Amino acid sequence: MSVRRLIVLGLALAGATAPAFMTEFQLIQMNYIGMGALIALGLVMLTGVAGVMSFGQQVFAGIAAYATAVLTLQYGASAWTGLIAGLLIVALVSVFLGLITLRLSGHFMPIATLSWGLAIYFVFGNLDVLGKHTGLSNVPPVSIGDIALNRPGLAYYLIWVVLIVLLVACSNLLDSRSGRAIRALRARAAMAESFGVDVAQMKLAVFVLAALLAGLSGWFYAHVMGFVSPTAFNVQAGIDYLFMAVLGGAASVWGALAGAGILTVVKIHLAGWMPAGAGTSGNFEIVVLGLLFLLVLHRAPRGLTPLVAGWLPAGSPARTVPVSPVRPLARRAMPSEATVLEVSGVTKRFGGLVAVNDLSFEVRRGEVTGLIGPNGAGKSTMFNLISGALPRDAGEIRYRGERIDGLSPARIAQRGIARTFQHVNLLGRLSVLENVAMGAHLRGRCGMLASMLRADRDEERRLLAEAMRQIERVGLAQQLHAVAGSLPLGQQRLVEIARALCADPGLLLLDEPAAGLRYGEKQALARLIAELRTEGLSILLVEHDMDFLMGLADRVVVMQFGQLLTTGTPNEVRVNPAVIEAYLGAE
Repeated sequence: MSVRRLIVLGLALAGATAPAFMTEFQLIQMNYIGMGALIALGLVMLTGVAGVMSFGQQVFAGIAAYATAVLTLQYGASAWTGLIAGLLIVALVSVFLGLITLRLSGHFMPIATLSWGLAIYFVFGNLDVLGKHTGLSNVPPVSIGDIALNRPGLAYYLIWVVLIVLLVACSNLLDSRSGRAIRALRARAAMAESFGVDVAQMKLAVFVLAALLAGLSGWFYAHVMGFVSPTAFNVQAGIDYLFMAVLGGAASVWGALAGAGILTVVKIHLAGWMPAGAGTSGNFEIVVLGLLFLLVLHRAPRGLTPLVAGWLPAGSPARTVPVSPVRPLARRAMPSEATVLEVSGVTKRFGGLVAVNDLSFEVRRGEVTGLIGPNGAGKSTMFNLISGALPRDAGEIRYRGERIDGLSPARIAQRGIARTFQHVNLLGRLSVLENVAMGAHLRGRCGMLASMLRADRDEERRLLAEAMRQIERVGLAQQLHAVAGSLPLGQQRLVEIARALCADPGLLLLDEPAAGLRYGEKQALARLIAELRTEGLSILLVEHDMDFLMGLADRVVVMQFGQLLTTGTPNEVRVNPAVIEAYLGAE
């Protein structure tokens, strides 16, 4: 048995027997840790993984706490009815706030969460039905059958069983198709959208998930503590929960538990020790906590859990290739139209700069079309216009006869267009296998709930098998579990090509795929592109290596200053005086 498994088994055994040797005060602490970890877990998913900073998660706990308290005290409902009602209200409020907040970017987003966090906190303290700042007391405990969980030792088991189940569920989620999409939201949202991820919808889903976890914590708080007051849901509490997530490891699911445990215990003990040591009363623990937090950020910026995990023996790779044959994913029928892509009079301006000016060209079925031009000619801008990353100012772009200009990148990806990027766009901390599997996002159907319940395993095996097949095609089978960000630039470009092929496209946009490759790797890539052409795949290729491009292209489109200079076969373009002048200058 591995060291990691022994540690997990030991912690599980200690947790199961804790009430037998802990004092009541210690059990209350453990309950606080469990409730705090639920909110911190939501923040790990929302802030640490998805990159959405929130200072207002504590109010979702307050909404659920007040909802169940009012229902049980004033209407005689059971705690379980209060749970359902509380989570339903939290879901509705979080959808409303998410639709408003998640449209913002930069520093405006955390300021918005701080704003509605303060607003809802003052609502708690000013409504008569909620007891104003005095709050509501004598909230009844949770009952399971005839057993009332009215003692810390009994409530402990319910809190921690639910917490462990949700920690495992969130870990399952991140280890899935949806999890890859969530991980991409933080810094690679444009890449994720180009492979069919609805970024706005995914962010909202994670926001609601985090709110529901906070709401569950609030429900526990109301029935375990027996009272609800606004103080527990103020801005300081929100900052504490964010500290928990960052301290344990903002991108680590199990870091939420570690952060909640460390911060809760340290804060409680400092509150007792500091006034005595200073010889006067005051909130000195806040000062010490702030200094400790700065120290952790300096020494372990990714949190304590990844730091400790690095000291342990390495486990098996998180991703394994399916060992038994799996049913292959369904393939897309190749386009039957003679002209696959038609660009007509497209113009794109950036202020006074015209990057693309009235450009027209086409890509035919089963051909490699080269798009060349000097630096700054507008080639990558044209790629972004085709893929929907940029809106065009004039003209039309049609794929298989259907206009796609004006569609989002995700909807364009659904129609069968996949791309690579001029600047490598990978999830650097994930493995090659996980990065390539990102390309098959649209070829799976299981959502977040199925992933959390592990009901997506058959589909996930098929997605990984497809990713493995494409990794082998680009010659990176030996790098399957390597961290993508650790590879040389040339190999990272091959990972991008494998990811695009994993989308099973009808049109493939390759933006400088040979940049950074050695001679042998370029020859292998050329053979792959030629093989894809024989399979009926249409390819639009931007490349500065003219020997590489001219040996592959059926036709070449030449751009200069955003305009069409000429088009023709490679031989025609090579001897064209205008092309020679554009590249080498007039004599």
